[in-house]
Amino acid sequence: MATGRFTTDLGNNFFGRNIVGRLIFINCIVFVFVELISIFLMLFNVPYNPIAEALSLHAWIPTFIVQPWTIITYMFMHGGLLHILFNMLWLYWFGNLFLNYFSSKHLRGLYILGGLCGGILYIISYNVFPYFELARMNAVMVGASASVLAIVVATAVREPEFPVQFMFIGTVRLKYVALFMVLFDLLFMTSSNAGGHIAHLGGAAAGFWFSMGLARGTDATKWINAVMDFFIRGFKFPKRKPKMKVHYGKHQEQYDYNARKKADEDEINRILEKLRKSGYGSLSEDEKKKLFDASRR
Repeated sequence: MATGRFTTDLGNNFFGRNIVGRLIFINCIVFVFVELISIFLMLFNVPYNPIAEALSLHAWIPTFIVQPWTIITYMFMHGGLLHILFNMLWLYWFGNLFLNYFSSKHLRGLYILGGLCGGILYIISYNVFPYFELARMNAVMVGASASVLAIVVATAVREPEFPVQFMFIGTVRLKYVALFMVLFDLLFMTSSNAGGHIAHLGGAAAGFWFSMGLARGTDATKWINAVMDFFIRGFKFPKRKPKMKVHYGKHQEQYDYNARKKADEDEINRILEKLRKSGYGSLSEDEKKKLFDASRR
């Protein structure tokens, strides 16, 4: 029975419904694939992995121009087992907390937005500040940290007083967790991992931007989700709905149909307004089902 429950949870969280699990699964698949390529090349005494090079984000602008896709792929790459382990643990903990207040699409979009902002700030910093002049040509960056920090900060802005339990420390308010992480990155901007810390700050800014904007009715991830939905549909445009046929002499049936349609639209508008003001976690199961059914029409 316990084994069956574990298998079900694993399937739902890592291979099915949960967006956090899907992101973790993608990160792990990419990590294993790149590592296997590296091991294979090492067997032939080839220390250079062209796949890793082609997926990592370079600070040197001429290189980035040749490989623009790396602004996306780098956030699914990791430099070692401990690197991906800690990033995925943070994504699991705070990603599921995020879903209590926002939707799965918000998390998907914010993961990308946080990575984009982190990568852009990283490239700008390395090409603007003289401190990085000697390092910028060979500097590369990988990791989901900027995306994860965006999720942490967004949740902290939404629920700053949420208690977080830490081993050996005890209970800490979420706002202090986020603040500590941002201050830590500010203090280590000139360390050996300067690029990573700078990217974290970009991700934190994205999380703050998203959460504050959504509270005012503006979704910073809307355009990202629109682009992703377009590609997920496989460039298939929705079919035009056939025009409704009106049968004269059946006025009452037509009236009842329009009344039901108007009532359904009013109910969906009410649920969307509630979602905008209070987040996805405030919806009842019946409201979530109605919203899901409406999205499939």
